[in-house]
Amino acid sequence: MNEVGLSRLLRPLACVLLAALPLMPAMAAASSPVQGLWLTSAKDAVIAFAPCSDAASSVCGRIVWDKDADTPKDTCGVQIARLDRDDNGTWRDGWAFDPRSGKRYKATLRSKGASLTLRAFIGAEVLGENMLFTRVQTLPSTRVCASD
Repeated sequence: MNEVGLSRLLRPLACVLLAALPLMPAMAAASSPVQGLWLTSAKDAVIAFAPCSDAASSVCGRIVWDKDADTPKDTCGVQIARLDRDDNGTWRDGWAFDPRSGKRYKATLRSKGASLTLRAFIGAEVLGENMLFTRVQTLPSTRVCASD
């Protein structure tokens, strides 16, 4: 195949790749290993991590099951995290919210297999605390949060 023939074959491929470049950040959140249902280490809540409704390239975490559903301590539906940038598997540039204390912290989010670590901190990341989660496929059947 001569140079002109090869150029004709590669030109459409290059156009497709260039057209897809603006979609890459949105695809990162949509296919991120952090996406899914995660049970807290205390087994008292399940958080759904998914692309944020207002920014598909960001990841948001929302409480979708709470052992205290339908009680005064109910935190169903509360957004507990938003992270805006995937940095080689670590989500950064975001925050974590503790619904029990009402405090918001800087945060990072990392997954490894069936485990997820949300690190909340003030100032430097090394001074933070970890919250650990385990991936689950379904919500517990008791005290399920009401659907939006």
